[in-house]
Amino acid sequence: MSKEDLNDITETIEHDAENQPDEGGNNEERALRIDAICQLARSGELEVPPEMEEVIEAFVHTIEQRDENQAKLIRAIADHQNFQRRAMLNEREARTSATQGVVQGLIPLMDQFDMALLLDPEKVSAQTVMDGVKMTRDEFVRILNGYGVSVISPKVGDEFEPGIHEAMMQQPAEGIDPGHIAFVMSVGYKLGERVIRPAKVAVVPTPEQTEEEG
Repeated sequence: MSKEDLNDITETIEHDAENQPDEGGNNEERALRIDAICQLARSGELEVPPEMEEVIEAFVHTIEQRDENQAKLIRAIADHQNFQRRAMLNEREARTSATQGVVQGLIPLMDQFDMALLLDPEKVSAQTVMDGVKMTRDEFVRILNGYGVSVISPKVGDEFEPGIHEAMMQQPAEGIDPGHIAFVMSVGYKLGERVIRPAKVAVVPTPEQTEEEG
């Protein structure tokens, strides 16, 4: 391509850009011509004056950098999409595995209930029933412990701790200091160090609290 041809193409491109910038057909033709020039420049077939050679080299380098960056962007987008897919699959698998572990832990309890229901009510004593209930409860506690769940089991006379105890009522109790537990209504539970449910207790009121109530 001669210098005159290049000038003609450049003038045509500039004329199209100035007079018809919004027409789709002309824009497509302009893009095709620019692409043809880029291909000639990269192949070294574009004939330019000696003083323009460095400009063309810079132009070719810019095109190569653009293509390289575009390829990197496409790879990055594909990698990100693959990462999101894998993350979703891993999350789904983790949830399924966690649920499966809980179900597998509870199945032995169902077996114990089924065995209990097979007993003849007329031949079972109250003590046998109580022993069966206790055994089932112990098994359930063992399963919970396996998942990191521990029981919050305060005793009468223990100091009330707001973080792990919930005061349901105030109840005076002989021999127990104010601010301590008068009796336990239900135990609490923790998962690791996180309190799932505080133990529900009654607390001995202070003299001031007693006077306020009076």
